[in-house]
Amino acid sequence: MRASIFLLIPLFLFMLLVDFYTFRGINPLIARIRFSVIRKAFRILFWGISLIVFAGFCLFMFGIKHVKQSDAYIYVGYLVAGFALFYIPKFVFILFVLLKDIQRVTMGTIQWFRGRKKKSVPQLNATKKMERSEFLYQMGLFIAAIPFASILYGVTKGKFNFRVMRERISFDNLPASFKGLKIVHISDMHLGSFNRKFDQVSKAVELINEQEPDLILFTGDLVNNFAEETEDWAPVLSKMQARIGKYSILGNHDYGDYSEWKSPAEKEKNLDAIKRFHKKMGFRLLLNESENIRIDDEEIALIGVENWGKPPFPQHGDLKKATTGIDANRFKLLMSHDPSHWDAEVLDKTNIDLTFSGHTHGMQFGIERAGIKWSPVQYKYPRWGGLYNERKQYLYVNRGFGYIGFPGRIGMPPEITVIELV
Repeated sequence: MRASIFLLIPLFLFMLLVDFYTFRGINPLIARIRFSVIRKAFRILFWGISLIVFAGFCLFMFGIKHVKQSDAYIYVGYLVAGFALFYIPKFVFILFVLLKDIQRVTMGTIQWFRGRKKKSVPQLNATKKMERSEFLYQMGLFIAAIPFASILYGVTKGKFNFRVMRERISFDNLPASFKGLKIVHISDMHLGSFNRKFDQVSKAVELINEQEPDLILFTGDLVNNFAEETEDWAPVLSKMQARIGKYSILGNHDYGDYSEWKSPAEKEKNLDAIKRFHKKMGFRLLLNESENIRIDDEEIALIGVENWGKPPFPQHGDLKKATTGIDANRFKLLMSHDPSHWDAEVLDKTNIDLTFSGHTHGMQFGIERAGIKWSPVQYKYPRWGGLYNERKQYLYVNRGFGYIGFPGRIGMPPEITVIELV
């Protein structure tokens, strides 16, 4: 309880400071509303929303012990969404209030240095200054509405607005029987975050099947942390269809490392249940191993490694073990959850032709329009989304099927990738 109080006090002070500064700019606009009842309603609404957001944090912090562990991710998501929805726009609006304050201080300082005495300002001039101030605040309110609308869309519609991304990649050494092979690549489901919205995911499964894939590859993070998140999802996810086969690997969240367990045996039991669920979905889970894919009399190798990431992420992946026994000249596909693995152990160190990764989610926020490709996650992961090529080796990073933390997507839709080998 003491730790909760120590966390909530600075949060309360921070929110109060932001709210008071925001209210300084909004209050003059509210004051111009003709009807007092509406003015009062706006003020109550402003402070009431802030109180509800803070109360939500208090309820979670003091009631977390009574929350089912897998559901805790959902509650955290609601809190993050509420804070983002109402406070990020306030940060934007505050810039305009701050701009007006800087202007006022600068003018006051200049007048002080010039030694001007205070003079009574005619009411007309005062009115004009007020109108200019209000115009600046009105502009701030208009600009702040943009992130508000974007976040609101992201948490209601954007997280289910599945996008199909298509790539055709040419390889000189691809066996003739595999030319035109169509691969659907998905990653990072995070089933617990969907809060049992089976109908929305069912539409995504239908979209996958509409692509008529030969192979479906899932590159990890089935859950947020717990096997119980998979309950009742098998009938939905098992409907994914592929002509040749469906294959999967584990991601960093699948190992249960983001929770405290009563014993190592309990944690291992959780991981075993997650592994079994891959089979319920109809996927062949590759654990540092490979499988030959045959068409007619020709074969390619599909390699799947466990999660390999830069610290603090675990390095369960063993590429050497996974590639043991594979013909050196055979065309190779690799599934590895974290794109960092490609630079660390694949590129220039192997002759693996194409690697499939996920993990980054594109940070669930970014811009990919009009030739602009940007997301904050690029400062952590230089290869964070889409197709990358170095000489004859390729990496594709899927931007994620689900979401975690922030329960939405802004400018970074959930992705279904279709790659055709030619």
